[in-house]
Amino acid sequence: MANLVETAIKAGNFTTLVKAVEAAGLVDTLSSPGPFTVFAPTDEAFAKLPQGTLDELLQDTHKLKRILAYHVASGDVRSDDLIQIDHAETLEGSIVGINTTDGKVTVNDANVVKTDILTDNGVIHVVDTVLIPALVATES
Repeated sequence: MANLVETAIKAGNFTTLVKAVEAAGLVDTLSSPGPFTVFAPTDEAFAKLPQGTLDELLQDTHKLKRILAYHVASGDVRSDDLIQIDHAETLEGSIVGINTTDGKVTVNDANVVKTDILTDNGVIHVVDTVLIPALVATES
């Protein structure tokens, strides 16, 4: 089985995420034994960011690393576990809210559109929105 980074590359719909992980210097972290749970935004999720935001983030690797770390929780949290919790602490240090209503799971304001993509060192849940930690969102 491939690790988180290799799995994201092979999936084909996380090219922006992989580019950002590389730019932020997180490849080694996400290739390490973990396990990690990644709330992975698709290319379409990144496309929803305001114009110029992604380019700006790729230049500000400190902020980019914080945003990407906000998409990663420690442990192997599969969908069966995800529906039983209401939050998860991220590698960034903040907490994301997790809500399940009528079988639909959200992480903050992002919809989980696919769950349980298993990897050697964790699990990927696909989200349709890039998550931004509150403290980063208020920085100018």
